[in-house]
Amino acid sequence: MQYENIEKAVFLSRPNRFIAHIKIAGRKEICHVKNTGRCKELLLPGASVLVQRASGLKRKTKYDLIGVYKGSRLVNMDSQVPNKVFYEWAISGDFFDNIALIKPEHRYRNSRFDFYIETGSRQILVEVKGVTLEQNGVALFPDAPTERGIKHVTELCQAVNDGYQAYLFFIIQMKDVRYFSPNLQTHPAFARALIDAHQQGVKIMAIDCEVKPDSIAARDWVEVRLTQQN
Repeated sequence: MQYENIEKAVFLSRPNRFIAHIKIAGRKEICHVKNTGRCKELLLPGASVLVQRASGLKRKTKYDLIGVYKGSRLVNMDSQVPNKVFYEWAISGDFFDNIALIKPEHRYRNSRFDFYIETGSRQILVEVKGVTLEQNGVALFPDAPTERGIKHVTELCQAVNDGYQAYLFFIIQMKDVRYFSPNLQTHPAFARALIDAHQQGVKIMAIDCEVKPDSIAARDWVEVRLTQQN
């Protein structure tokens, strides 16, 4: 996925989930944060960030916060991008062969899954989660408790029982991580749900991304460890 109108800025503060104060070109601005997660380990005062100048004239803010540098590592923190990254990767045909149909926002039971895919005789439900939390080279999800995430995992298990193939894809919005694990410390119930889902046949996958200031694209498989190890 390609971005336009990307500029460099410095993060100052985040008074609430939706906005941040930044310094850009020597002036202070209010910026929309495209990620409602905590991101406390990323959005530190003085951090170098990437923002996208908004084109809409009716906007209250001129910029969207897209990425942040954690040391030398560039992390994309746009929560709207993982689905786009997955779609571009899926239609490339490297994993799902002979896709006849790929439908976003597919309703199943009491959930709306990110994608429904038909390929040959297979009916596939896919839920996509973006990952921006990294600790000691380990990608972790979630960065805050997510009852909605548990609901999705539970219904993916039901989908397997109904004859679907079910996938949970973690799109890691950075490069060079050692492996992926559920964040047991932050939300033990989600970690347990993920283990149960794996045992019931839900396929749990993780892919990292090549992140540049003006683009992001899925790249390499990342090992999934459902119980954290050193």
